[in-house]
Amino acid sequence: MKRDVELLYEIGALRLIPRQWSRFHLTAVQNLTEHHYRVMWLALVIAAREKQCDTEKILKMAMIHDIAESRTGDVDYLARQYVVRHEDEAIKDMLRDTSLEAEFLELWEEYEARKTIESKIVKDADTLDVDLDLREQAATGNLLPDQWTKQRAHVHETQLFTKTAKQLYKDIDASNPHDWHIKSPQNRLNGGDWKK
Repeated sequence: MKRDVELLYEIGALRLIPRQWSRFHLTAVQNLTEHHYRVMWLALVIAAREKQCDTEKILKMAMIHDIAESRTGDVDYLARQYVVRHEDEAIKDMLRDTSLEAEFLELWEEYEARKTIESKIVKDADTLDVDLDLREQAATGNLLPDQWTKQRAHVHETQLFTKTAKQLYKDIDASNPHDWHIKSPQNRLNGGDWKK
């Protein structure tokens, strides 16, 4: 039980690790906990449309997909050319002697292999979360997301696995992060006490 409690504290520390692309002058960059949370939701959306997959496995895989970064840190697309991360060692050390060790090591290895539909869905969700974050950054007036348009298009042409993720990328790229509240028929202006 002691190791389980230690693991829970370490998982809690993920909220203290920002995604490293904050160094490119992006504001309000997600921390690792926020990233995991939205990846879980993205994976569920993709899974619902792809069908024929194990959503319990997908959720668990999404929960574990980047937790080794608690020990290795997040490495952005530039730094990755210069550093060697030992995520396999980190994940083993994190899970060692916990009640989740066997199951979650197996899930992490399956995720890294990218051979099952579940692992491909979670990786697609991981990739698309970057695009949601970039759209949010652009909505705040940050210009860097516009400069990444060509790079992100290349990523989606070569790195996405599922048909749903490829369509979702197009929809995210054309979306406005504020439509969910501004165009809501239930907001005060459209359907409430300010409606004329």
